Amino acid sequence: MTKILAVDDSASIRQMVSFTLEGAGFEVVQTEDGQEALDWAKANGSVDLVLTDVNMPRMDGLTLITHLRELEDYKYLPILVLTTESSVEKKKIG
Repeated sequence: MTKILAVDDSASIRQMVSFTLEGAGFEVVQTEDGQEALDWAKANGSVDLVLTDVNMPRMDGLTLITHLRELEDYKYLPILVLTTESSVEKKKIG
């Protein structure tokens, strides 16, 4: 089964994403921010996809991506950024 790491500080967004993906047959691991996601990744190994928000407390999504890319299991893993962020600068970084 395909496993997806969903990272968002909004509980309602995490629940909606998880409900939708689980309904489509995916396994979803939910974390509340980048730091929790990074800690989970280091402790549990790889997933098949990371889906992250940009603006979160403790560690934002862009910083999370930078740290995940340093991990061998996440170096080439697909990462999707879902956000309401409209800044062209942040979109380019993402």
